[in-house]
Amino acid sequence: IHYDRIGGRDAADRVNADFPDVIEIWNNVFIQFNREVDGSLRELPNQHVDTGMGFERLTSILQNVDSNYDTDVFLPLFAKIQELTGAPAYSGKIGAEDAAQNYRDMGYRVVADHIRTLCFAISDGAHPSNDGRGYVLRRVLRRAVRYGRQNLGAQLGFFAKLVPTVVELMGGFYPDLVTKQVEVTRVILEEEESFSATIDKGIKLFNDLAAKALASSTPTVFSGDDAHKLFTSNGFPVDLTQLMAEEKGLVLDVKRFEEKMAEEKLLSQEDYKRKKAGGSGGKNMAMEAEQTSHLLKTLHVKPTDDAAKFEWDLALTDCRLEAIYLGRGETPDGIGFVDTVTPDSETGELVVGLILNKSSYYAESGGQIYDVGTIVVSGHTVSITSVQSYGGFVLHVGTLNFNPSSSTGKLSVGDVGTCHVDYTRRTSIASNHTMTHVLNHGLRKYCISSKNPQIDQKGSYNDDSKLRFDFSYNGPIPPQSLSDVEQYCNTSISAKLAVECKVEKLEDAQQLSTVRAVFGETYPDPVRVVSIANTSISDMLQAPESKEWMEYSVEFCGGTHLSNTSDAQALVIVSEEGIAKGIRRITGITRQAAVDATNRGETLTLLVADAKQLTGAALEAEVKRLGAEVTVAIISTVTKTKLKTQLQSYSKTILAWKKEQAAQRVKSILATATAPTTTSNVVCRYDFGTDGKTAKTVMTQYQKQFQKPLLMISADETANRFLVFCVTPKGCAKEQKVNCKAWAAAATEGTNGKGGGKADTAQFTVEGLEKLDGVLEKARAF
Repeated sequence: IHYDRIGGRDAADRVNADFPDVIEIWNNVFIQFNREVDGSLRELPNQHVDTGMGFERLTSILQNVDSNYDTDVFLPLFAKIQELTGAPAYSGKIGAEDAAQNYRDMGYRVVADHIRTLCFAISDGAHPSNDGRGYVLRRVLRRAVRYGRQNLGAQLGFFAKLVPTVVELMGGFYPDLVTKQVEVTRVILEEEESFSATIDKGIKLFNDLAAKALASSTPTVFSGDDAHKLFTSNGFPVDLTQLMAEEKGLVLDVKRFEEKMAEEKLLSQEDYKRKKAGGSGGKNMAMEAEQTSHLLKTLHVKPTDDAAKFEWDLALTDCRLEAIYLGRGETPDGIGFVDTVTPDSETGELVVGLILNKSSYYAESGGQIYDVGTIVVSGHTVSITSVQSYGGFVLHVGTLNFNPSSSTGKLSVGDVGTCHVDYTRRTSIASNHTMTHVLNHGLRKYCISSKNPQIDQKGSYNDDSKLRFDFSYNGPIPPQSLSDVEQYCNTSISAKLAVECKVEKLEDAQQLSTVRAVFGETYPDPVRVVSIANTSISDMLQAPESKEWMEYSVEFCGGTHLSNTSDAQALVIVSEEGIAKGIRRITGITRQAAVDATNRGETLTLLVADAKQLTGAALEAEVKRLGAEVTVAIISTVTKTKLKTQLQSYSKTILAWKKEQAAQRVKSILATATAPTTTSNVVCRYDFGTDGKTAKTVMTQYQKQFQKPLLMISADETANRFLVFCVTPKGCAKEQKVNCKAWAAAATEGTNGKGGGKADTAQFTVEGLEKLDGVLEKARAF
């Protein structure tokens, strides 16, 4: 939908022709077909209309101005930007006119537009980070900061100071901007400060690289390698580098940049593919719209009934085989489906994907890994190694092992079989998933503060070995708070709380005061509610807004869970770490692994406490041994931190002992050096190794206390080398003074000794103890 600002004419020829008087204000896209490689159109399984109106463009029409930036949506922001930066007022220039003033007006537009974007996104729960939508926000912020600094002359912190103006303009229509203003300001300021630490250095590096490009044999191209360097070392998003390059008259080699990024991602992508393939023998077993459309419209297969995935200890019978999938590109039509499969002539095995009319398998979803097990069809066994859901079709991927004694030597669509889920493995997964809910609640209970007024889930992963939970949090969790969370989780296990899963109307469930939901997640209606409490969901819904329910964990969740927290046995938090700006990750274990970790932690605690009774070398050796054990031990991170702190306190005792030992050693060395002698200088041997620090201490003290020049040799038999050092005391008689550098050099001549010195002190190291006696002789003869 286009609007003609002049009106009263036929302006059809000016539509989409880049005329400023005819602008598009509304867009409706009818999503119906997918264009194939050969140009043909294939109807999509789902059709819809994508519609969107341009708010700022409509505003410009209603206010009768030529540009979005001339409306009252932006003008107050421009005024604030001018106030903060001291730059000349916005003048609406573009192109060459703006270039002549260092793209100042472009800076105004970028900063104003981007601060609005960030305020809305962060108040909605998104955060700048290094991946996904979070990285989009980080790119937007860094682009704005760069324009503010380089084109408007802004100082550090200017960008965050624009938040109140956005709140004042839009807060009346978007209440979250008001309630979360402090949080939004904090996040933006932290990101601004973080980028400011590298932006000046990055701009200088860019200018150097751009100058190099302009002076090269291809003076119009900015290297993709250089763009990658700016990205990895200075955090410059590639679109920012591309923009800066264009301002210099350069074109970024995007292809080379993408190649460099692809090289970095290759290994992780391969790992991900292997995980999703689930033992697919290298075949691409993922399904896309082409496959799901084929199932629906060509094969007339209905989505899988997987309601039995919430059942336990069930051998689900009468499962009809609706489709057999060999993988994309594995059949002549490329789609991948066949009606019948027979055994491989060599191995008798075949990787297949089975789609059944019903299934008791849990398909990977919501951060929970898939079930594994077997499916027996017509006497043949398929060992299931991956289960994924595509458009409601549950695909069971595994290795088909044909049974030679079966009445049929093939597997065909229409055959009937039985699902056998590995429920022992699922119990471990369910334990980790249930305790992730408890952990989430514990974080809200013990870690909310003025610095972190809200904690939001940012991701999770549960398999049979661990739980992993990502959440928004500014800085590391204080040790005591982390200890409180871990203790709360174990108290919840001891309390034997019931875990109830119930489907409720979404509108009703959302009224519960304690309910936790993931930002950006779309939930079905009705929705599955999982509560961990000593009261029922039905009772909670009788008074949904009651603050009493805040003591319990209630979440929307489609995963499998324990029936009682006691089945988790124990929970141990094995790590707590930052994975992105403002995002922390907790990894934990449950059941026997947690019990073992707890026992190991208690054992190490006793051993570390017992070490306090030791002294000297015995204490040093024990602290070194225990330090190594604690570092690699799978124990509570709370316990690990305490043990490391305790071992560190022992280090002070060890240091004092070492200082005492060093003092005694120096005293003994000096006693040897000052033994009565009739010669004008002293040449002697005292073995204390090749510690240069000890030698320096000896030389310093000898210079202050004694009169004769000294050359001493100390051997290290283990390393098969020896140290030669010499010193002339400051009070030495003039006729007795020796040039130490010359003395040491003469003594070590022909030994390939390495070292040096000055007239009053010198030090050399010689490899090979067989040379020692010769050095002594030369030293005495000097």
